[in-house]
Amino acid sequence: MYVTLTAENRPPRGLLTEHGVTAAGLPTAVRAGQHLYREGDTVERLYQVTRGVVRLTRMLEDGRRQVISFGYPGDIIGFPSDGRHHTDCDALVDATLFAYRRSALDSGDGDPALHRALLEAALREISAMQDHVMMLGRKSALERVASFLNVLTTCYGEDFDLGRRIELPMSRSDIADFLGLTTETVSRAFTTLRKSGVMSLDGAQTIVVHDPGALADMAAGDD
Repeated sequence: MYVTLTAENRPPRGLLTEHGVTAAGLPTAVRAGQHLYREGDTVERLYQVTRGVVRLTRMLEDGRRQVISFGYPGDIIGFPSDGRHHTDCDALVDATLFAYRRSALDSGDGDPALHRALLEAALREISAMQDHVMMLGRKSALERVASFLNVLTTCYGEDFDLGRRIELPMSRSDIADFLGLTTETVSRAFTTLRKSGVMSLDGAQTIVVHDPGALADMAAGDD
């Protein structure tokens, strides 16, 4: 996931159309709650999300969970660390992914275009992680939540009246574990955004942003 907290870093919409790449990828279906892979598993394939949303997590030594990222359609996940997966990956909703052999990243002999596209995706992931670390150290709790919602609604939401609308498949605790906050703090930030008129809730999981410009300003820390 490429939820990097800067909307300008929106990932491409898919290797199947980017760079003219049409290399055969194996479709893989994952049901909500099912794991695609576990931390420590040997990396045999990389995956591109084409439908649904997946969650990448790690367990810290003290037993706490850290959400590393969320994978939306267009995102490439599963890059190896010393040949192994460095996170768990499970589906938040029913998801479909295309699987590419790891060798497509290691060598461009078979398909140079696919190799280049996967390498570029890996570099974007590194950049996204750097942006995320910087955000955790510099932004207030409200700015973190505003940044998270701003990126999701900008990149993955749909137009709704004069604003944007998106369904969030992740829980408040997922958001908290991603942003380095407590669940209570995330809930308070949601309340602040609602009371300010920037957004509203349409049910428990659907966010309607009525003033995208104001949300972007709050994400940037502008008064």
